[in-house]
Order: sequence, then C-alpha cells, then structure tokens
Amino acid sequence: MSTLRLSDADNVVTAVTALAVGDEGAIQPIPRGHKIATRSIAKGEAVLKYAQIIGYAAEDIAAGEHVHTHNLEFRNVDAEYEFSTNLRPVTPVDVPDTFMGYRRATGRVGTRNYIAVLTSVNCSATAARMIAQHFTPEILADYPNIDGVVAFVHGTGCAMGGDGTGFEFLQRTLWGYARNPNVGGVLLAGLGCEMMQIDWLIEAYGLTPGPLFQTMNIQDVGGLRKTVDLGIAKITAMLPEVNKAKREECPASELMVALQCGGSDAWSGITANPAVGYACDLLVAQGGTGVLAETPEIYGAEHLLTARAANREVGDKLVDLIRWWEDYTERNRGSMDNNPSPGNKKGGLTTILEKSLGAAAKGGTTPLNGVYRYAEQVTAKGFTFMDSPGYDPASVTGQIASGCNLVVFTTGRGSAFGSKPSPTLKVATNTEMYNRMVDDMDVNAGRILTDGASVEEVGREIYQAWLRMASGEQSKSEAQGLGDYEFVPWQVGAVM
Repeated sequence: MSTLRLSDADNVVTAVTALAVGDEGAIQPIPRGHKIATRSIAKGEAVLKYAQIIGYAAEDIAAGEHVHTHNLEFRNVDAEYEFSTNLRPVTPVDVPDTFMGYRRATGRVGTRNYIAVLTSVNCSATAARMIAQHFTPEILADYPNIDGVVAFVHGTGCAMGGDGTGFEFLQRTLWGYARNPNVGGVLLAGLGCEMMQIDWLIEAYGLTPGPLFQTMNIQDVGGLRKTVDLGIAKITAMLPEVNKAKREECPASELMVALQCGGSDAWSGITANPAVGYACDLLVAQGGTGVLAETPEIYGAEHLLTARAANREVGDKLVDLIRWWEDYTERNRGSMDNNPSPGNKKGGLTTILEKSLGAAAKGGTTPLNGVYRYAEQVTAKGFTFMDSPGYDPASVTGQIASGCNLVVFTTGRGSAFGSKPSPTLKVATNTEMYNRMVDDMDVNAGRILTDGASVEEVGREIYQAWLRMASGEQSKSEAQGLGDYEFVPWQVGAVM
C-alpha cells in the first residue's frame, strides 16, 4: 500500500511511503505523509480529506500533484451547526474494571500522591524550587507512599489586571492543583505584595488552611533564606500524614483522562488519535471521564462535536468558545491558521482544518456531556471539553487543574513531554518515530499501518495502560523525571 484513502468523497490521498514521479500517478515527488491529488481540482474548489473540507485550492491543481501549503489555502469556518443529531447511546459495562488508587477525603481518587509547592507569583519561584529540591530521594525513602515533593512555579502573578480573564485563569489553576486528587499536601508560597494575593485565593475558593494546606509570604517571614527554612519545616511536618495514604481498589469510573496531542503529523488523525478515541469510549462505558482540550485544534471540526452535544446548551457553549477564539486572534492580528507549526507541516499537515479533524478523533464517539472554561472543575461524567490554547504545556496544565488524574499524549514528530502530578502516557503515531524514540514512547499506534493492527486493538492497549498507570506503574516520561517544568498557566491579557 503506497497511498491511503480515508473516504470515497476525498479528492486527495495520503502517501504511506515517499512517492517518486510515476508512482501512484504522481507527477512530482510526494514526501511520506503528504497529500496527492487524485483528480484535477479547480482554483477555489474545496479540498476534501476525512470527507471534510481541509482548505481550498489556491490555484488549479492537476491530478497527481503534491497538495500542500503552496497550493492549499485556509478560510475561516462558516458552518451551519447541527446540535445533538449524532448521539450514540453508551452501554454501561456489567462488571466494572478497577485500579489501585488513593481515595481522598473529598471522595475523589488519585493515581499519585504528591506534595505540591505552589507559587502565587514568579517572585517566590526560587524559594519554591529550593524547598522542593531539599526533599531528595534519600529523604523520601522513609515515606514510600509519597511520589515526590514538586514545585509548580510560573512566570506571572503580578503586573496583571486584578479582575481580568488572566487573573481568573491563574486563580482557578492554582486552586485546581491544590485540590487535584493526585496531591496529598500543599504549601502555597507568595512574596506578599503581588496582585495574586494568597488571602484572596483562599477567600474566593473557600480553601481552609490546615496541616496539609500551608501558606506563607516571603515578606512576612523575613526573606528568602528564612522562607526556605520555614517551607522545609512545614513540609517535613506533612510527610508522615501524607504518607498515611494507601492504595485501595477503586472503579475505573474514578479516572479522568486529559486527551492531548502535540508534535502532530499526518498519521495522528489516522492511527493514534482514533485509537485514543476508542480508549476514551471504553472509559466512558465504565463511567469515567475524558477531557478534550485545545480549542484552536478543533477549529473546523467543531461541527462534528456539536452534533454529539448532549443538549443545545452544551453545543452553544462550544460554539461560543469558537467565536471567542476568532475574535481573540483577530484582535491580536493573528489567524486561526497560525497553527499548524512548521514541524506539523513537515509531517504532512497543511491547514488547521486538517489538523483539527485528526485531533478531534481523540474524543471518540460518545455524547459530549459538558463544555468548561480553562482550568474549571469538570463535574460531568463521560466525554467533555475544556477550553485551552493549542500550546501543550498550557493546555495540560488546565486539564490537570480541572481534575484530570491521568494524561494521554499522542505525537507523530516526537514530543519530549511529561507532567506532574498527573502522569502522561505517550502514544506514537508511526512506527519509524516510535523506534527512534522508544525510550520516550509507551505505545506504538503506528502498528495500525505497519503491522495490520486495528484501531480497536491499539485502543484497548491504551485503555489497559491507563489502568496500570493509575495503579502506580510509571510511564516512560514519568520514569525520566519529566513534569517539573511543564506547569504553564495560560496567561491572557495585558501585562502592566
């Protein structure tokens, strides 16, 4: 098989291997993963892949010609949305799957047991890192039920509007990490004079300081060194209590998985993303939750999700997000087609419409039961959506703040990503990259192309890996220590 046709309606196919002139009717060389026209396409005519529009011919395109950025143009979406017209019922399982997790006093279940050192502002970032770095593996060896002490620091928290969107995002993110079920204890460190006041955060979200939720400000304590010493003492006092947490058998319905992709290529929407979608369907059947994000990366595919909206209210929320992003990019003199990245394009993707159609496949086929703002707590079960940018670290940060206790991340170009406190499972879209980066990839969805594996088979492999990872098995990114620098709250609004 040299080319792959995804729908009879398509007027392009994808080259499975690099094509020379004459191969499969090619009239010019076609790189692996790139598109080739199967018939002549007139200037202005829609180009179809997945039986959906991925762009418009910028010039006349001959049969056998390479279809890519030089002759395919983007246009903003102008869709007539249908709502709740493609609702597939979910059949609950008779016998639920289980994993070994940490059941918290809130009733929610964690897959890890971390102590988090959170910062209200960049000015306390160094103190937080110094505190966390004190707790070496040698010290934590006496507390086997604690996965680590991690500093979650960021570059904002001051010089920001006190009532703006960015302020709300940061507040929700800090609160979401503090109450994520993978966190057993929290130390929140500030400077004292910043815009993001710790007292405001506590008041806004009803947080209650106690033995496992401690706060401090550098200015009140008396400087950096004293703050680091006090922070170390506070966490040292937490260790025995946090270590009391024990894993117990919990139903798979307690899993909330962040559905993420990055470093995508042409195979993302053909192998890994559909396989993750199948795994999401399996989880939803168990009563669990999948959280799709990256609003710019469903642009052009959102009509497929509104058709799956459980009701009109859910569908309208998604459309409102799309309209916000169109306005946001226009105000900032950008374009929704600024994404895909150069690496995405080298891998065969051309427009955001094409990328989105593949990215949306991570959400499977079940009804869309909820749409949430960035870092907002996800309360609905089943398949849901959270607003975020397409920048992976910022998106995953929001998903973890929303309550996700696991992350799955598909990649075609190869992405060195990991996350804490919720671990990341990496899924490769193609076998070539999997073999090249085998130390980073957990699952090879490229087998769908190279070995004849089915999407369902790889999807079950991913789902079973979630259960094992939720029970404590380390993913490859986790084992390599990734996640200490991937906390990136989405910063929106003026910096003043």
